[in-house]
Amino acid sequence: MSKWTTSNIPDIRGRSFVVTGTGGLGFEDALALGKAGATVILAGRNPGKGAEAISRIKREAPKASISFEALDLADLASIAAFGERLRSQHDHLDVLINNAGVMMPPTRKVTSDGFELQFGTNYLGHFALTAHLFPLLRKGHNPRVVTLSSIAARDGRIAFDDLQATRNYKPMPVYSQSKLACLMFALEFQRRSEAGDWGITSIAAHPGISRTDLLPNGTGASSVFGIARRVLWFLFQPAAQGALPTLFAATSFEAKGGGYYGPDRLSETRGYPTTARIPPAALDRPAAARLWDISEKLAHVQFG
Repeated sequence: MSKWTTSNIPDIRGRSFVVTGTGGLGFEDALALGKAGATVILAGRNPGKGAEAISRIKREAPKASISFEALDLADLASIAAFGERLRSQHDHLDVLINNAGVMMPPTRKVTSDGFELQFGTNYLGHFALTAHLFPLLRKGHNPRVVTLSSIAARDGRIAFDDLQATRNYKPMPVYSQSKLACLMFALEFQRRSEAGDWGITSIAAHPGISRTDLLPNGTGASSVFGIARRVLWFLFQPAAQGALPTLFAATSFEAKGGGYYGPDRLSETRGYPTTARIPPAALDRPAAARLWDISEKLAHVQFG
């Protein structure tokens, strides 16, 4: 795994991928996969940004097989419609990369269905998406689901008594909860896949601290975090570097089911893919099972 880069991506020609998020890490994922010969569906809520991303990828990789599909992870109806379209148009899916997200809006916002925005988009939206694409993944060739967490998950806590932060909204703790939930989902999915013989490998990854628009888009360009991202840009590794753990998890034969991968340097904030440290809270199996059951009810989906 030493200094694994996109040059180490194995032969993925003919493999099909869905990547959520048209900018930042999602763009870099799609670009690398397209260059390597995969068939990629890039999914996002803004068709204009989607078209721009596809155009940029086509300029760098003219032969890339890539398309855009509209998907709003903050809207369960949009997620269901996306799943229905893909199930009608495709007979299988090999890899799903649950990447898109929102980060630390200064005031509490909600999704179309009334869920707190970070929990509803980063975690619950991807939980629902995975369920809707589950039939296609079951028919995939060595199928994988890669779900993005964050180093912020280390400080996360699942507030079962206030999952939607209706009583106590603080941007960073709520973001940390959403990313801890993503990691717990990835680990619980692997356990259930093994127990139920689903045949789907579930892996988690995180990008360290990367130079994307996630932070300024969430907190605002004039916020302390937005200014830090702009002025202290040198502290953030390039998005292409931050995408490497995800690409490793999605393509490498070395990536293991139930594994967690992130950068290898400076407390996992930057570098090349390596095995990441799983926070103790993410290893709480009863809590993960409880969160799964609650999530199926909230998202109106079922697996298996």
